[in-house]
Amino acid sequence: MEIALYSLVFIYGLLAGSFLNVCIYRIPKEMSIVFPGSHCTNCGTKLKAYELVPLFSYLFLGGKCRTCGAKISARYPMVELMTALLITLQFHYLGLNLTFLFFALMTLILIVMTMIDYDLQIIPDGLTLILGILGLVYLAAVIVPTEGFSALVPRGIGFLLGGGLFLLIAVVSNGGMGGGDIKLMAVLGLWFGWKHLLLLMMLSFISGALISVALLAFKIKGRKEAIPFGPFIALAAYLTS
Repeated sequence: MEIALYSLVFIYGLLAGSFLNVCIYRIPKEMSIVFPGSHCTNCGTKLKAYELVPLFSYLFLGGKCRTCGAKISARYPMVELMTALLITLQFHYLGLNLTFLFFALMTLILIVMTMIDYDLQIIPDGLTLILGILGLVYLAAVIVPTEGFSALVPRGIGFLLGGGLFLLIAVVSNGGMGGGDIKLMAVLGLWFGWKHLLLLMMLSFISGALISVALLAFKIKGRKEAIPFGPFIALAAYLTS
């Protein structure tokens, strides 16, 4: 039964990852994430059901469009697999409950934010707003019933602390921190409260430093290229959850 449950969560993670790929591609272009249906971005051919099976379709088609033969980015199956693994790991530590549901949804939004920020150095305000609303629902549905209204105080402080500190960093560094990062950190303060937010901040700076050095060392990024900070915030939020 336990193996079946883990397998089910993993499969749902793969399906969610497939949907995230649509969001990552379409949201920055201000396109609908529902219409039109999935299609080849090169020739426009509508994809059949067997071409939409997460991970396996990519392998079955040899990483190419069935119609035009255009190469399909390996990032699509990578996002699907990463999403499934992250959600399954969260399930392992949190169990099947409301807390897992909310944090799994948070993780999905953070993955979309990460990929868009890596590509374009922006964090769409709409995604931050959705994460903030989801955080408020989490407080109302989980935190207040279990910890009481007093638990809202550290969350409120976290909101002000997260946004305030990152705004200060942005001012002192003359724009070294983007507005999207400031808003994201403020919203995460609602989710975690100020104490856990301090841990989150520390993890984001440590992971940012280590990964940035690795990107430069392997020449994935050049010294003059901007490295977005949003992915490091997202990684730290996942680890803190």
